[in-house]
Amino acid sequence: MTELTMTDIARTDLARTDLARTDLATMELATSFTLNGKKVGVSAAPHVRLSRVLRDELKLTGTKVGCDAGDCGACTVLVDGEAVCACLIAVAQVEDRAVETVEGLTRTNTVTGKLQASFLHHGAAQCGICTPGMLAAATALLQADPSPSEGRVADALGGVLCRCTGYRKIIAAVLDVGAEAKNPSPAAGEAIGSRITRLDGLAKVEGSDIFGADACPDDVLTLRAVRSPHHHAAFEIGDIKAFIAARPGVVAVFTAKDVPGRNCYGVIPSFADQPVFAEGETRFRGEAIAAIVGDPAAMDALDIATFPVTWTPLVALTQMDEALDSAAGRIHAARPENILTYGRVARGDAASALAMADVVVEGEFETGFVEHAYIEPEAGFARRVGDRMEIQACTQAPYMDRDDVAGLLGIAPQGVRIIPTAVGGGFGSKLDLSIQPFIAVAAWHLGRPVRMVYSRTESISTTTKRHPSVMRVRVGASRDGKLLAMDFCGDFNTGAYSSWGPTVANRVPVHASGPYFIPHYHAYARAVHTHLVPAGAFRGFGVPQCAIAQEQLYDELSDRIGMDRLEFRILNALTNDQPTVTGQVLGKGVGIKACLEALRERWRKAREAAATFNAAGSGPRRRGVGIAGMWYGCGNTSLPNPSTIRLGLKSDGRLALHQGAVDIGQGSNTVITQICADAVGAPVGVFDLVSADTDQTPDCGKTSASRQTFVTGKAAELAGRDLRARILRQTNAGENAVINFGEAVLTVEDGERVRALALRDLAADARGYVVSTEQTFDPPTTPLDENGQGEPYALYGFGAHMAEIEVDCELGTVKVLKITAAHDVGRAINPTLLEGQIEGGIAQGLGLALMEEFHPGRGENLHDYLIPTIGDVPPVESILIEDASPVGPFGAKGIGEQALIPTAPAILNALHDAAGIRLRKVPATPDRVRAAILERGLPVRSSSS
Repeated sequence: MTELTMTDIARTDLARTDLARTDLATMELATSFTLNGKKVGVSAAPHVRLSRVLRDELKLTGTKVGCDAGDCGACTVLVDGEAVCACLIAVAQVEDRAVETVEGLTRTNTVTGKLQASFLHHGAAQCGICTPGMLAAATALLQADPSPSEGRVADALGGVLCRCTGYRKIIAAVLDVGAEAKNPSPAAGEAIGSRITRLDGLAKVEGSDIFGADACPDDVLTLRAVRSPHHHAAFEIGDIKAFIAARPGVVAVFTAKDVPGRNCYGVIPSFADQPVFAEGETRFRGEAIAAIVGDPAAMDALDIATFPVTWTPLVALTQMDEALDSAAGRIHAARPENILTYGRVARGDAASALAMADVVVEGEFETGFVEHAYIEPEAGFARRVGDRMEIQACTQAPYMDRDDVAGLLGIAPQGVRIIPTAVGGGFGSKLDLSIQPFIAVAAWHLGRPVRMVYSRTESISTTTKRHPSVMRVRVGASRDGKLLAMDFCGDFNTGAYSSWGPTVANRVPVHASGPYFIPHYHAYARAVHTHLVPAGAFRGFGVPQCAIAQEQLYDELSDRIGMDRLEFRILNALTNDQPTVTGQVLGKGVGIKACLEALRERWRKAREAAATFNAAGSGPRRRGVGIAGMWYGCGNTSLPNPSTIRLGLKSDGRLALHQGAVDIGQGSNTVITQICADAVGAPVGVFDLVSADTDQTPDCGKTSASRQTFVTGKAAELAGRDLRARILRQTNAGENAVINFGEAVLTVEDGERVRALALRDLAADARGYVVSTEQTFDPPTTPLDENGQGEPYALYGFGAHMAEIEVDCELGTVKVLKITAAHDVGRAINPTLLEGQIEGGIAQGLGLALMEEFHPGRGENLHDYLIPTIGDVPPVESILIEDASPVGPFGAKGIGEQALIPTAPAILNALHDAAGIRLRKVPATPDRVRAAILERGLPVRSSSS
């Protein structure tokens, strides 16, 4: 007989394992369970994820999928009353068990109903992608413990991540679930300042909002991209026909030669440089070279590694100093020294002023890549409709998508329709194209709908990030504490392609001074190409990075002078009549001093409390308090930035508001309606919202740069005022008349005179409106000259944060105890939504300060890449300062970026206050903190002494 060697046995076992896997993958078994109170049966392979069965087979898309790894908790459902991640449980495991999803809980569970009302009241649902999971986890908790402590709430919801809210309003909603939640219903003309609940909120808490992966045609094909495993490589594609022929269900493969128009796109047309599919050479790990399209089942089973391609790794420039070396090869032939572009602002004579300053401090600061980590991966589908292309997908910029896709297909922009879905978080990255080019090219050729859903790894590895930076800064002041001069030089790693690199390079020099008066100033920033994933927009366009440098140096200056750190900032804060570093005098709406002064008493008490704690001795723990200021120009930098609103009165007496500002959770659907309502003099309840759709709504620009409340809000104010004027003219009424909106009849009260307008008697236009208007607002700015002088923004938002922290000097861990945030919002349109933006921005700023750093090729999941959880975010006290801007709608300013910017520097300043260490490289991870403490030789009282 023939004996088997150990190698033979191993091969036999491996073959058996492979056979078993194959059988398991193809075998379908009947599984029955109770779903939302009803018995159901499904036929599926026993190992298939419950989340997939619920969504794909049973069409219950309220259960969201953010990671398929149990990291994000978005798919949380109840199984026999216990909260579980549906992506981690196989369908066979729920045999004869009871499964409850958000759809069923909404219909039958009174606890969930109370939670949903409380979530709406508190503004605990922003984008809504995590909300069903949060509600399921909270329902399980409250059914077991109707009156939990805050600690129990945090523990119970700790497995569900939220990137938008900062968690504090979620905690408040759960703790307050027993209270009566009243939705304000302001009278006509009183919407502004009211805490009305989100107009789109009900769909979010019921799980019925349609996100990118939640809907597609029945005959849709699936697309998967073939991507480079190398930072820089040449490649050669093999026999595609043979590849397709050997794989039943695979329909087609597309490469660069299949792009009908130009194989190049980019968010800034003059810098566009990114191909749909690379041609012969890839410039970053994850760049696509081909797309495989086929039936969903075939694509699920496809091993992408079998695609016929030969890779030849090339020298990769992964560090900016390597890319800037004179001997380095060019990443793009037309860009010498691998510099994409630069920005510069110069005022006065910074070099001479620094030489004459009484006190000068300087430092080099470094930040890394930061991942957006929105809970919804990119998803959507495309279909060809005649000679037009329709794309339904998650996006922050529908008109920008439209124009770029048209170029790729070689058709007119009007030949493309973009229908944004609900967006499960964006923060800047969903401004750039992701899935859209692939599905558009495939659907155009095949004449069938094509769908693509990024995996979490694909989302993290291929989409844009916050720019890494290296910043060298010198600042000088006089002995009496007056700032005299600053010299700033920053390099920002924009990765392989341009994305928003030009915006960062131009915005940073304008903002690197902070919101302070500095008579002599020089700032220079470069966007540098490397062979890494492109860096793009992320809540601040480079301003959070430079704030980390400037605000730490301002602390050092005040300490060297012997001046209180807060008072130093108050002394130097910009005023209405002082010029900024670009020479702009804002005149009104400069609220930074008011923000800082609002913190004065809190600052004093917090510092006294920290000193008392440290004097008492608490083992290795020490407490500190930090302060930081910020400013942020709302809108594009010295560029056209228009938004257009269409408003129509229907014959039934209701108002149709066409506004194309994509609401990614920030609340623009609600805020813009509130603005328009008060401009018309109508109650919010008579408005019907026509949301973003390039065939249905005018261009409201991109949702970024804190511009929607300001720019689109102003367009809505203008449209509302114009519609009101048209109605008053038609009824021959004065401007102070009151308009009452009734069913098919308007009554206009002008003193004692009342005029009725029968709307069904009026001729309707092509859209069915009996009175309509369309108004555009473009903020007044001017170009910057060669020295960066001019008016880059029509208005700025201002703010200041105070951080209270506790450091464990033995472990190097930092716990943020509280953030107090004062923000000049101009006019608080909706205080609840403003607070939500502040709290969410603080959570992201905390992540930037203490934990978040992405390394391309590593940690491309939400387990290794850490973002703040519900247990990491401290209580937040928001102070809303209303220093109205004469340009903004009813005086309002934006808030989206502002809340993040001062958080990290305030925490880092508090770290110095507590432990005497300065971290110039973030994040301040425990190893870095501990190393700095050891280097300084800080005496630590042992916890046992």
